[in-house]
Amino acid sequence: MLHEHKIMARYCGELLGTFCLYALVLVISLRIGPPMQPGIGRTLVLLSPMAPVLLMIGVIIRGFRRMDEYLRRQALENLAIAAAITAGWTFTYGFLENAGFPRLSMFAVWPVMGWIWGGLAIVRMIIGR
Repeated sequence: MLHEHKIMARYCGELLGTFCLYALVLVISLRIGPPMQPGIGRTLVLLSPMAPVLLMIGVIIRGFRRMDEYLRRQALENLAIAAAITAGWTFTYGFLENAGFPRLSMFAVWPVMGWIWGGLAIVRMIIGR
């Protein structure tokens, strides 16, 4: 159990660090990018938040590789459930858009899936499954 907590603490710390870097780069890019003249420079500035996202992907991959088989199975189950719930939600919302609801940005999909994935992990940790 102690090893499990060390792995999760390291993973959460690394993920939080890359998320903070992402937030910083995002704020800076949104201040600098929009007033710039259209072109490659503006495009690169507005895409710059993807650099910390690539770091996040690396953190997630390393986190999975550090897990033992049981934890990996649990994490992948959580991810599969989160993906299924998110798919159901986005599919449902697509029909609501046909009914006149406002269009939803694709930016909403990953945060919803991430929160569900994280929420499932927390619930499983609390109930011990």
